Amino acid sequence: MREKKFKETERIAETIRALAVPGMKPKELIEAVKESHPSASRKDIARAAFLTVIMSSDYDQEDTLTLHDLASEARDSDAGMGNS
Repeated sequence: MREKKFKETERIAETIRALAVPGMKPKELIEAVKESHPSASRKDIARAAFLTVIMSSDYDQEDTLTLHDLASEARDSDAGMGNS
């Protein structure tokens, strides 16, 4: 089960990496990701965004900061909504 969840997180992270551009609002990116992964929760997307941040931190600092903002906003809004 854990391996399956990680594989899905990796797939979402790949989508995030492909779609994210500097200046993109987190809400826009979340909506775009949900088009490819309709069953993904905001929490799933936040986890994948953090994974993307970790994986890309050595390559592009500006993209890394954008992704970190997305992950933080998704996590914070998810906590306020009580979603899992």
